[in-house]
Order: sequence, then structure tokens, then C-alpha cells
Amino acid sequence: MSKYWNRLTKSLVPYVPGEQPKDKKYIKLNTNENPYPPSPNVIEAIKYAVNEDLKLYPDPNADALRKVIADYHGININQVFVGNGSDEILSFAFAAFFDSSEKILFPDITYSFYPVYADFYNIQYQEIPLKEDFSLPIEQFNIPNGGIVLANPNAPSSKYVPLEDLEIILKNNLEKVVIVDEAYIDFGGESAVKLINQYPNLLVIQTLSKSRSLAGLRVGIAMGTDELIEGLNRIKNSFNSYTLDRLAIAGAIAAYKDKEYFEKTRKKVIETREKTMKELRKLGFTMPDSMANFIFVSHPKVNAEEIFLALRERGILVRYFKKPRISNYLRISIGTDEEMEILINNLKEIIK
Repeated sequence: MSKYWNRLTKSLVPYVPGEQPKDKKYIKLNTNENPYPPSPNVIEAIKYAVNEDLKLYPDPNADALRKVIADYHGININQVFVGNGSDEILSFAFAAFFDSSEKILFPDITYSFYPVYADFYNIQYQEIPLKEDFSLPIEQFNIPNGGIVLANPNAPSSKYVPLEDLEIILKNNLEKVVIVDEAYIDFGGESAVKLINQYPNLLVIQTLSKSRSLAGLRVGIAMGTDELIEGLNRIKNSFNSYTLDRLAIAGAIAAYKDKEYFEKTRKKVIETREKTMKELRKLGFTMPDSMANFIFVSHPKVNAEEIFLALRERGILVRYFKKPRISNYLRISIGTDEEMEILINNLKEIIK
């Protein structure tokens, strides 16, 4: 611990991203990346954007991208915010809408960046225990709070909360901001974006990293009322006005415009997910029904950490969380059909 760190730096327990080893070639099923490349139109758009204009700053508001997103969702451009990945936008949202004097609420099993942001901004929080089947106890969010954060579908459990249940939470907390983190919504769920004009307290955050295969480009989106978007802009412009570069803006616009490619790859991931779940259940694994591009599995006879290490030894990476309640579960990203077949064949040997 450095003597030059301030009190905040010393107190932080940073988020730990998924393993990105470089010692050999692995089948990477540990960071929920899309197994398919981005649309060819994205590559062409980025190539076209590599020109002498790179000497100029990008549009700080990314209006062209925001207009495309607004049209896609049937909302107003002033209801759209874009930033450097959904993680950055989540950070801005914590800073913009939550106060250190009131506890915010989020599930006890969820995206592990939420408590990191809370600690960073000195925000108190209360973790609401999920039910035994990892479903959300809707009634438990009807208590005094300073705001609510929900991943839907949830990570790492893959469980999805229907919009009618989300509406109950929104109605019970009209005075506080409810953030719905929809990083995985395109793999089977129904987005809450359609509710933003009904609920002024709703902020929906999405990403192009998963369903549009652009994890390397770092583009995130928030959608909500003009008031919420203006709050995010106040934070962003007090931090870094140019969060998206010219290449990211060009690539993101092309990704949104190529709906045919998006639908094709999204469908392939969903089909592979369903096939994989069926095969793993034959091997004795249990798992919640997934609405994400990953599954959350457990085996009654073989310890999850043991399986995790055995797979790693065989060149297959999955995610293991050594945490209460989920220490016997593995989160497995959905790869190509070929990658999942290799996974299943190796699991058959390990289980034996």
C-alpha cells in the first residue's frame, strides 16, 4: 500500500474483471463477449472515419449517434445519453442521482461493480437477498431508500424480471431514481425503455458490448426523461466532455443501422444457449432459465471450483465467484456452437 495514496484510495476494493490470460490460446467463455464479429458495416464505417478529421475533437454530445438511437427506440433525442461503455454511465448515474445520506438498494447477488461504485462515491447501500431460485423479491424494495439499481437480466444469475414486476418497484419509489441495467436485454427480455415516458424516475442503461459485438469499442447508452439525461450531462461535463471518440461514434451508428445483422447474430446466440442448457441438464447440471448470453450452472456432485480449474487446465475459461450463496456455481458465456460442443465434451469427462 503506497504512502502516497489518500484515504479513499486505501479504502477501495476495486472490481475484478474477467481473466484475460496471454500465456496460451483459450476458449473464452468467461467475460460474456459475443462470439460473432461486429457487422461488416461497422468495420467499413470505422475505416471511413480514419481520416484527417482525427485531428479534430469529436462531437461532445455525439448528436448523430443519439439521433439514431432515439429513432430506433421511438423516443426523443433529449432522452438519450451516450458514454464510454455502460460502466462509465453507471458511475455517472451513481454520482448524479444518489446521496451519501440515504441507503440505495440492489440485490445481494448481482453485478459486483455496484458496491464498488457505492464505496467510491461514499454512498451507503443495502443488499436485498434474492430468493433461493435467484428471483427478485419485489416486495422487499418497498422500503425507504435513496435509489435502486437492478440488472435485468441479472448477472451472474441470468434471471429476468418481467416489466409488470419492474413497474411495481417504479410505482413504489416514484421519488427516487430506479436504474435498470439492461446489458443483456437483447437476448430474450423486453426492454423497459417503453416505460420511460410513464415513469420519470426510470433510467435504462444499455451497452453495445454484448448483443452488437462491440466490447472493444466501449459504447454505452442511457435513456430516461430529459431531467435525468441532463443530470448525467452535468456529471459528464464536469469529468470529461469527450467520452466517445470519432471511431466509436461511427461504428456505433453503423451497428444500430444494420438491424438484419443484429437480429441474425442475436438469434444464433439464443439458439446456442437453449441447446447448451439442454445438454448440460442431461449431465446433471441445474441452472435458472437464462435470458442473457450466459448461463449460471451448478452440479450436485462435483464442486464448481474443481470444474473451473479443470476446464482452465484444458484451455477453457469460465467465471467462478467464490462468494456466499453462489460458490458452487459457474457463469458460462455462450460461444459458437463449436466452442460449446468442446465445453460439453470436456464437462462429460470432468464429471466422470
